[in-house]
Amino acid sequence: MTGAARARLGAATGLAVLAVLLWRLGTGAFVDGLRAVDARTLLAALGLGLLTTVCSAWRWCLVARGLGIRLPLGPAVAAYYRALFLNAALPGGVLGDVHRAVRHGRDAGDVGRGVRAVVLERVAGQAVLISAGVVVAAARPSLVLEHTGRLIGGPAVAGGGAAAGGRRPRRAPQLRRTGTRLRSGGTVGRGARDRAPDTEETT
Repeated sequence: MTGAARARLGAATGLAVLAVLLWRLGTGAFVDGLRAVDARTLLAALGLGLLTTVCSAWRWCLVARGLGIRLPLGPAVAAYYRALFLNAALPGGVLGDVHRAVRHGRDAGDVGRGVRAVVLERVAGQAVLISAGVVVAAARPSLVLEHTGRLIGGPAVAGGGAAAGGRRPRRAPQLRRTGTRLRSGGTVGRGARDRAPDTEETT
């Protein structure tokens, strides 16, 4: 299959996935999301997304060149956008990265080095993310503790409520059976009646 045919197939696949999502989920959530933000916020988000995607693609180019395979920046940016879309639309969250790794490896004539380039690029990105998180935690520990308490407190409260809710259905039948026995003169009632004559004779 030629490169043009693969490009058309990839575009058709992306459009098909988008059409299925719109058919199954509708456009209500998308339209409501657009109504919740103004034009300035939307443009700022698009600009930041473009900047981060270009930087990530540039990082991928540097890693690929370090491994001895050619990767121009323009195709790398296009492949990165396609990978982000596939990661968001398909299950697993990594199928887009797998696609760009295999496709770049085939185009370069070495699938192994193409895959290694993507793996190293993603590892470098995660290392930068973790380093930034450590810096933020060291600079603003109160902010980190506040958000950590929210994340832990919510599930803890929910788990405690679920545990309490799970105990109530087990205790309620026992209480109902005890009340029924008391009303109908069951075991507890019979014990009370057995002791009643002794009490009367003593008095």
